Amino acid sequence: MQALYAQLLVGLINGSFYALLSLGLAVIFGMLNIINFAHGALYMMGAFCAYFLLNIWGIGYWWALIIAPIVVGIFGMVLERTMLKWLAGLDHLYGLLLTFGLALIIQGVFQNYFGSSGLPYAIPDELRGGTNLGFMFLPIYRGWVVVFSLIVCLATWYLIERTRLGAYLRAATENPTLVRAFGINVPRMITLTYGLGVGLAALAGVLSAPINQVRPLMGENIIIVVFAVVVIGGMGSIMGSIITGFALGVIEGLTKYFYPEASNTVVFVLMVLVLLVKPAGLTGRAA
Repeated sequence: MQALYAQLLVGLINGSFYALLSLGLAVIFGMLNIINFAHGALYMMGAFCAYFLLNIWGIGYWWALIIAPIVVGIFGMVLERTMLKWLAGLDHLYGLLLTFGLALIIQGVFQNYFGSSGLPYAIPDELRGGTNLGFMFLPIYRGWVVVFSLIVCLATWYLIERTRLGAYLRAATENPTLVRAFGINVPRMITLTYGLGVGLAALAGVLSAPINQVRPLMGENIIIVVFAVVVIGGMGSIMGSIITGFALGVIEGLTKYFYPEASNTVVFVLMVLVLLVKPAGLTGRAA
């Protein structure tokens, strides 16, 4: 049973990263209609930003949780203003190809300077150690990652779905001309939305750094799974991405316990089954 609980914990940890990353993708696609394949590279940049803050400027983990998403978010906004804005109204394929090329460039630059091996990032002193729950030993940091990710995901959902700012964002994607008539700067809102989605990826990178180490290719494999999560939950669905991210992390953990050989493919099998039954995803709406 302890092995089962350990795999469930691993599943929840992975689900936390899936939820944060898929949430950022859902925000960008739902608000901007862009398939952002550079998301994994920006997730990696968040981890490297935390590493640089600690080893060059001596800024620790807690400040990195704030600074890294802002820095990477600003980088993302520059990308949106200089490149992605020209793709408005074009087929999704153009955005996918452009962001895929950007991902390759970013990963190539970091790999050229830092190689492929992982760089260690220490767990903050306040989150070291663990707690004996009776049925298993829970590392404090891993529990923190699950709780903090859930709070961030729910706060983002509330911002977009339940606030006036979120209403403006949704309206700007559906009828930008009408929103401009109310004196709202739509291009600026689009840029900030892309920065928000990218910042969520960077935040996931900071949370991941003490667990998975900091590597130039750390986002290469996870981004494929995250796209599957977004498709299952429904492209552009905020709550669908959150629920599906955590749920698929747990399912993946259970699969590693009962049938390890299928743990790397179970997400994609579920994606195929969901698309056969409901092509728009579990919570998505048909076009």
